[in-house]
Amino acid sequence: MHPYLEETLDRVRSRNAGYPVFLQAAGEILPTLEPLLGEYPEIEELNLLERFCEPERQFLFRVTWQDDDRRIRVNRGYRVGFSSVLGPFKGGLRFHPSVSLDIVRFLSFEQILKNSLTGLSLGGAKGGSDFDPRGRSDHEVMRFCQSFMTELHRHIGEQTDIPAGDIGVSQREIGYLFGQYKRLVNRYELGVITGKSASWGGSHVRKEATGYGVVFFAQAMLRARGDSLEGKTAVVSGAGNVALYTIRKLEELGVRVISCSDSQGSLHAPGGIDFATLRQLKEVERGRLSAYPLSSGDTEYRPGQSVWDLPADLAFPCATENELDRADAERLVANGCRLVCEGANMPCRTEALEFFREQGVLHGPGKAANAGGVAVSALEMQQNAALEQWPFAEVEARLEAIIQRIHDRCRRLASRYSDPDDYRTGANTAGFVRVVEAMRAFGF
Repeated sequence: MHPYLEETLDRVRSRNAGYPVFLQAAGEILPTLEPLLGEYPEIEELNLLERFCEPERQFLFRVTWQDDDRRIRVNRGYRVGFSSVLGPFKGGLRFHPSVSLDIVRFLSFEQILKNSLTGLSLGGAKGGSDFDPRGRSDHEVMRFCQSFMTELHRHIGEQTDIPAGDIGVSQREIGYLFGQYKRLVNRYELGVITGKSASWGGSHVRKEATGYGVVFFAQAMLRARGDSLEGKTAVVSGAGNVALYTIRKLEELGVRVISCSDSQGSLHAPGGIDFATLRQLKEVERGRLSAYPLSSGDTEYRPGQSVWDLPADLAFPCATENELDRADAERLVANGCRLVCEGANMPCRTEALEFFREQGVLHGPGKAANAGGVAVSALEMQQNAALEQWPFAEVEARLEAIIQRIHDRCRRLASRYSDPDDYRTGANTAGFVRVVEAMRAFGF
């Protein structure tokens, strides 16, 4: 390893000893950037790697709210702006019990490269809270969102920081957040938040964007090998927004999706999951997968089991970080899986990635494959600025074109610094080159 790279990693580890997930991301990204050190000597001269690994700003704040029993609840809120060198901070808000400063720092760090890969003028940020909206009434969610935005609003703006949705933050939560922002600032600034309903300033395809983008990226990887999605079988982890619309687009393109999962177990439908039934269960009834109707064929719900032990050609981890380890990777490969495309952020542990590489399994890293959400967020911002709303088909076509460009950029840089199928190196180097050039231009 290059001495400067090794020294930087040591300093980053020493400074961030309490943030293991962030360090995992840094340890995965930085070594793949080594080929750039010879071509860009200013990386070492200006200490750009260490600067890249230090957030520009981070906020931790208290969120107090009242539940329906009139009890006062206390949660923590976070917002980390990691880099604004390419544009205003941009990244989602996650409401989930697992949210911590470590998780938010990791997500915002990954967001720098994800946003860079789109070619758009957006920096990297992320935020959220350890609040869990599941099981809460609409009024409880509203009161929490209003309290959260009361603290957050002073740090965001159309040219400063633009939040969006993530796990636990759907159009319902975005509406409550925007409504409170509007009350506090007395301005109707549509561009201050994305993921809005299409009926009041949002964009078509935003709900579907991340899942559709994952499938478009997998399609591009297979196309580059002279292959296609049609006729293949797939497993998808998760049952949230990303998983749902990954399943939908896969089925539209001729893939039989045989499984998905939630935190309590997995659904196995050998004949293929019925998307309409699944969407009704998850989006309307907000139920668990265990309530999926099992009357058709040999469909079964498997408590406590993941999707990784099922035979399939393709795997789409769409749940959360570090959900797939080496043992899971070995089971997937043994059962015929030849492509893994990440809908979640860093869902594959490092040892799983190394095994996939050893076995020649195509791997689409999340920072490239799941960039569809931020891509359509940027398209939403463009529509807001022009006071327009584009048709669904037009937005979907633009999304597919952006994902194809991301794929091509990753493959081109992978060919230059590693091998054409090393999309991880391709994504990291392609994303970082834009960051380097902007950091150098701005000085220190």
